[in-house]
Amino acid sequence: MHIADFAAGSIGGACGVAVGYPLDTVKVRIQTQKQFTGIWHCFITTLSKEGIHGFFKGMSLPVTTVSMTSSVVFGMYRNCRQCLSQLRGGPGTPNTKPEIFLSGLAGGVATVTVMSPGDIVKVRLQCQTESLRARKGANLPKPKYRGPVHCLLTIVREEGVLGLYRGALPLMLRDGPSYATYFLTYSTLCEWFTPTGKKGPEWTGVMLAGGVAGMTGWTVGTPMDVIKARLQMDGARDIKRYKGFVHCITETVRVEGSGVFFRSLGINCLRAFPVNMVVFATYELLVGFLRTQPDTIEPPKLEFE
Repeated sequence: MHIADFAAGSIGGACGVAVGYPLDTVKVRIQTQKQFTGIWHCFITTLSKEGIHGFFKGMSLPVTTVSMTSSVVFGMYRNCRQCLSQLRGGPGTPNTKPEIFLSGLAGGVATVTVMSPGDIVKVRLQCQTESLRARKGANLPKPKYRGPVHCLLTIVREEGVLGLYRGALPLMLRDGPSYATYFLTYSTLCEWFTPTGKKGPEWTGVMLAGGVAGMTGWTVGTPMDVIKARLQMDGARDIKRYKGFVHCITETVRVEGSGVFFRSLGINCLRAFPVNMVVFATYELLVGFLRTQPDTIEPPKLEFE
């Protein structure tokens, strides 16, 4: 088992959250709230009403959960690749593209149990547009949640433990295919960017491959991301609108058209590129330091010359 991948993936994921969280807040709001006409309108409105703090609501819990999630994804992906390689031809056998795809799929599906509770807290807090600071002076509505822990406990009290897993099915349908595409794209691009005679791409190649992989992964995952966010917010403020997963899809299409599933694709890609540049650069750098023995599946190496 490759323990280094779990540790490096964890730290890389945490760094990625810090880089991409403001744009993630904008993404969630335009997915779930009709008051915003687009990315720029949401950005300006959030900044004017809530200040910089409004873009970082609920970040403390996602840093922890995404760190755990990223650890599971990278660790599962790496070890699945090793198992498939050994089953097919023994240690040292290069992985095929289908094996890379299946390993990424397994990693994405495995994260749901870890990710879902933190993700619903993140979405609820990001969609809470009332400001804790603004309510001191004026007669403004009070925010329902005072922070990540209070939000978590409120959901458990009002909706039960299963409330933390609302939207888990679309989350699984989002992360399985998107991580499969993510790792396949990254692996393929790293092969293309590897100079002749080298074992892996240079630093710039790793970062570019990571950024593009993030964009392709989110292109696949955005439709399910919209459904996930709506199910997670359903009933949080008023009566429940959706009876379940299928009803949410059909009702969303009926009311807003199929184009709504890609409403946030632009900001997802805009956020994904720098985030995953950081994630993969951090991951590859740390893996190189943490591994003390050569692996049977050689990862891309960072070249600093």
